[in-house]
Amino acid sequence: MEFETKYENSKKCKSDGQITDSDHVDAEKGMPAAEGKPDIKSLTLAELTGELNKLGEKPFRAKQLYQWMHEKLARSYEEMTNISKNLKEKLEQNFTYTSLNMVTFQESQIDGTRKYLFELADGNVVESVWMKYKHGNSVCISSQVGCRMGCRFCASTLDGLERNLLPGEMLDQIYYISRHTGERVSNLVVMGTGEPMDNYDNILKFIHMLTDENGLHISQRNVTVSTCGIVPRMRQLAEENLQITLALSLHATTDEKRRRLMPIAYTYRLEDVLDACRYYFEKTGRRITFEYSLVRGVNDTEEDARELIALVGDLNCHINLIPVNPIEERDFRESTAEAIRAFQMRLEKHRLNVTVRREMGRDIDGACGQLRRRHKKEM
Repeated sequence: MEFETKYENSKKCKSDGQITDSDHVDAEKGMPAAEGKPDIKSLTLAELTGELNKLGEKPFRAKQLYQWMHEKLARSYEEMTNISKNLKEKLEQNFTYTSLNMVTFQESQIDGTRKYLFELADGNVVESVWMKYKHGNSVCISSQVGCRMGCRFCASTLDGLERNLLPGEMLDQIYYISRHTGERVSNLVVMGTGEPMDNYDNILKFIHMLTDENGLHISQRNVTVSTCGIVPRMRQLAEENLQITLALSLHATTDEKRRRLMPIAYTYRLEDVLDACRYYFEKTGRRITFEYSLVRGVNDTEEDARELIALVGDLNCHINLIPVNPIEERDFRESTAEAIRAFQMRLEKHRLNVTVRREMGRDIDGACGQLRRRHKKEM
């Protein structure tokens, strides 16, 4: 398909969702090109064992290193007390070591939500969010620097895509927050800046490393990955034998309305996207989550509710209604509390599983991409 071909080329896109031929983005590159070294934190235990074998080291050294990085969350080789100086020097010569620097963080006075802005080794910045719930602590991470999907209500996509994040850069968002809060992360959502299915290989590796028994060992059932609806990747993910939750950013009930909000809808019809959702459920047995941002006067009417019921009523799904978080550059407004409640009740009347997302961090730059964009403006 057209988008699949463009995906393979990983071209940059502006906020209108149109991909240009400028600025090639390398999915494997997480460091400046001049560096030329692999990121050691992005290596699986098997890969690390192989690399250390090339350096003349025994397999148990790989296990020690892996534990320091992914269990003890070491920020540098200097923290690794049982690793020899000689090996540390060899590692410095042959690998980079992802260790994010916190630029700033904001803490909500309403609910304690924390929004983090991290600087990467090449000077780019990404956002992450820490949220405290009764059932445990959740972290929402970014999967790309910027985004090329062009969704009209999202601040993340306003400046287009810079590059993909490596597995180690995604992992280190969680590691830093865990160290900073002093608390264990039990749930992970990949719903921050970027389209996860547009960074497929790195996302897949990240999930395996995050849930591996030699790392944080977070249950796959506690991991949610979102997508705006890249159909071939959704179907591919269904074949990966994972138990993660797939969340589709739906946001509209017809192709016409969806195209107004999400340029990806010009490439993939709702019919094909929903067929991919059905396929994911058939292959994994995991209930699909539909994310539906309510925008006043755009998709929050009684007619929209009826259309949504007809669209997904036959699916084993959960619908997450999201009051849209306004951004300065767009004129979308959130639905009224009355409209949100009426929309929810109409869905529940037809026995659909519905929740309204709890508004976290509303008194800070809570919407995806806002803190990063504010930082770029101030530079």
